[in-house]
Amino acid sequence: MSPMTAQIAEKVEAAPRRRSIGEVVLTVDDLQTVFYTRAGMVRAVDRVSFALKAGETLAIVGESGCGKSITALSLLRLIPDPPGRIVGGKVVLEGTDLLSLSEPAMRKVRGNRVSMIFQEPMTSLNPVLTVGRQISQALMMHQGMSKAAAMERAVEMLRLVKVPEPAQRVKEYPHQLSGGMRQRVMIAMALSCNPRVLIADEPTTALDVTIQAQILDLILELQNQLGTAVILITHDLGVVAETAQRVIVMYAGRKVEEATVEELFARPLHPYTRGLMASIPRLGLMRNQTVETGRLQEIPGMVPPLFDLPAGCAYAPRCALADDRCRAEYPPFEEKRDAHWAACWHAGE
Repeated sequence: MSPMTAQIAEKVEAAPRRRSIGEVVLTVDDLQTVFYTRAGMVRAVDRVSFALKAGETLAIVGESGCGKSITALSLLRLIPDPPGRIVGGKVVLEGTDLLSLSEPAMRKVRGNRVSMIFQEPMTSLNPVLTVGRQISQALMMHQGMSKAAAMERAVEMLRLVKVPEPAQRVKEYPHQLSGGMRQRVMIAMALSCNPRVLIADEPTTALDVTIQAQILDLILELQNQLGTAVILITHDLGVVAETAQRVIVMYAGRKVEEATVEELFARPLHPYTRGLMASIPRLGLMRNQTVETGRLQEIPGMVPPLFDLPAGCAYAPRCALADDRCRAEYPPFEEKRDAHWAACWHAGE
């Protein structure tokens, strides 16, 4: 462990209200976020609930448009109003309901107790400010540091996330850095104030596989050292298998399955989850086989528009197991096996 990492770890250990590994730090209960559009009301997040423990990585997976990123933005109250609005639920961080805080109080939480690595660093970073200034701004705002001390800390944070020549990099602008370096800057910015919860929204999107592995290893290494709870938003089940302990599968704004990584990959219950897993490329399928026998399976149809969902299960139009009950009545989200929940009338068939 580097001296800077040890220093950060000491500060985290000494911080008030420090939670031990395994204790719940964030509870989300019946979160509901809607968007009011000309086509109608869109239920982007529909009664989503989960708990997050210190030192744990919780993955949220699903197709594009299923509500993963909107869930993350709702936790930080970053939904643009209008047209969006959080209309129900609770987001409790260590005893404090974030949805009940005033906006000035919420600004003290964002980037301080809860941080987020946004999906595309090139558009998330300010193009007219150096990366050092962008990291130091959070430190001056939340930690009360002077400009000089914050800039020195920014250099150390870039060194912590293994950016070469950090003293030089703090003077550079985002467009002067590679995609992998920009993502490391985002991680440094997110971790600069020792957050209790880190939300990583597609942190490896648009990066080559070598840099993807480095970024994921870096997040896990820092998590192990600092005890940070991580919410990992991704559509890559391979990333989930390597990094997460628990998984939530979302479809059309709702949770359809939740389990540990081992349980989900060994015994997926929901047809949608099984469809996602069947679409993963495997070397054995493509070696010495014809196109017909080696073809990847696909999920037929499209995700229904969220302003015009069917009366029953939203996945029913695409599901081979769907019957009249599925099309008429939405299944309850129930524990089908020990610590394994699913919302399906035909779970496991």
